[in-house]
Amino acid sequence: MKCRKKSVVPADAGVCINVVPIEIPQVVSTGTLKKIFGAYSTADEGLIVARLGIGEVLLDTNCLQRMAQVMDDTLAPMVYSDYRILKADGTVEPHPVIDYREGSVRDDFDFGAFAMARAGKVAEAVAQLPDYDYAACYALRLALSREALPVHIPEPLYTVIETDTRTSGEKQFDYVDPRNRDVQIEMEMAFTRHLAAIGAWIPRPDRLVGFDNDEFELEASVIIPVRNRERTIADAVQSALSQQTDFPFNVIVVDNHSTDRTAEILAGIAADDKRLVCLVPASQNLGIGGCWNMAVSSRYCGRFAIQLDSDDIYKDPHTVARIVRKFRDEHCAMVIGSYELVGFEGNPIPPGLIDHKEWSDDNGPNNALRINGLGAPRAFYTPVFRSILLPNVSYGEDYAMGLRISRDYRIGRIYDSIYLCRRWEGNSDAALSVDRLNANNSYKDFLRTIEIEARRKRNRINDAQ
Repeated sequence: MKCRKKSVVPADAGVCINVVPIEIPQVVSTGTLKKIFGAYSTADEGLIVARLGIGEVLLDTNCLQRMAQVMDDTLAPMVYSDYRILKADGTVEPHPVIDYREGSVRDDFDFGAFAMARAGKVAEAVAQLPDYDYAACYALRLALSREALPVHIPEPLYTVIETDTRTSGEKQFDYVDPRNRDVQIEMEMAFTRHLAAIGAWIPRPDRLVGFDNDEFELEASVIIPVRNRERTIADAVQSALSQQTDFPFNVIVVDNHSTDRTAEILAGIAADDKRLVCLVPASQNLGIGGCWNMAVSSRYCGRFAIQLDSDDIYKDPHTVARIVRKFRDEHCAMVIGSYELVGFEGNPIPPGLIDHKEWSDDNGPNNALRINGLGAPRAFYTPVFRSILLPNVSYGEDYAMGLRISRDYRIGRIYDSIYLCRRWEGNSDAALSVDRLNANNSYKDFLRTIEIEARRKRNRINDAQ
């Protein structure tokens, strides 16, 4: 971490502002931040620009001036901007980032490689931080956002020399890598304090479900939405049909108008096993969420609806039985398992087991707002699912349901592997463009924003009673 000599930037005609450049890694201790910012007072009107430790940064000529102008106009505690990436082959690609919402609380939110903040606001927040070994920058950012939301400048103001060339599918599991467990525990502590500060923290939900007053012919249904998965759909369906249980179940596949051999393959399997139900939507406008709604709302659905993606398989023949037993033992409205990442042929690939241990019985419903996924396979008590329904989208629909259920009901967790998530070139998230990745992240930030407001609203009502 380095501090450089002050520079003077004209923020507007006739106005000059002192700017101090600082290099800050993403993982840093409170003690280190206090050493850096201890010299500043809460009344300091200067600005701090930070390189956020993800590559060499080449600033445009007007970068500092433009950021200072926006800070002056908006009174924001922090601003950040779009940028460009200089790739190894010498080409330059635009890299837009997304607007900051109240629900933009992921600890890996992409601010880019360069940001500007008000020295006085930073000094005030740092002085009040608890002692963190890893989460100080995250806690600092959350504290600044409680003052006012950071402002995104949708203009490329600098260039970053690319150093991380992994695809989106390779990067997305960094935060659950077991090697980062100590870091994640501290991130949870910082986030829990933030939720309490904004009035959105909730206690462990105590609403349990009973299964004696409902009437279902089948105990469980495995739900598989599919479109154009001729290479994998037979493996998925056979994995579901081979489950060993002491209760009746079926497999409901919603074929979302496949144009390859998917429908033909399904028809062949269904001819030999009547437990396979194949549905085709009348509408051409359904996403994955809409296909799920169709399956679970149908007369074919059992008491518990259990997820299986069309290119994945269950770990062994006991997955469905274990999930149903978890429902029965804990009277929960949703069950989430753990999965392993494997290649197309089943060979293990890093980081291996994804167990989402950030979910604890006491604080899981709160910490769920900090992360970008809850685990797999996901399973739902059908009456509760039908009372909510998934958004008709093909990304984040399950996360939306998990957040909503966790507000009211207990969610059961299975922490050992019961599911194999196959990574291959056909995965929908194998190598996303920056625009698609931004759209996905922005949507989940939207989901978190409305969930935070709903929880805060509930707390206000409870406090008033």
